[in-house]
Amino acid sequence: MAEMDLFAPLGSLQWVDHDQLRANDYNPNKVSEDNLALLVQSILTNGWTLPIVVRPDFTIIDGFHRWTVAGREPLRTKLGGKVPVVIVTHEDEAEDMYGTITHNRARGTHLLEPMKAIVKKLMAEGKDVKEIGRQLGMRPEEIFRLSDFSKDDFIRLMAKGTTYSRAEIITRV
Repeated sequence: MAEMDLFAPLGSLQWVDHDQLRANDYNPNKVSEDNLALLVQSILTNGWTLPIVVRPDFTIIDGFHRWTVAGREPLRTKLGGKVPVVIVTHEDEAEDMYGTITHNRARGTHLLEPMKAIVKKLMAEGKDVKEIGRQLGMRPEEIFRLSDFSKDDFIRLMAKGTTYSRAEIITRV
């Protein structure tokens, strides 16, 4: 196996038409619609930070989910139908598969204690449950579990800034 030019992929960075790319037929990574919505939110918040990794024939090695959401609104219009790619040339399909799996596995998983610390810090900085939920793709009950607040304190935080109409008694005539 030839030694990989570690600079070559970024040297090939280009924006191409979304429809030029195609999925590979072996990616074992599946993502829920909720996580795809979170990916869209991430791109809208941070911009496009990771190019899609493709073979010279534009088959995706890594970035299938970024490619998927880029083909949907609002990203398709906002990106002008383009996606950023870097081209990686491997000697055989096995190396493409290795690339797909190692990219997926190298991203790791979120550990409980660091996630708790992040949620607590965001709340301490005055971020509300709705914003944290939208930005991190979490439901209120997930934020509650990570926050270590009592149920009553958490409900007060969720209701903060919410106004309610005055109750009325309706009688039947």
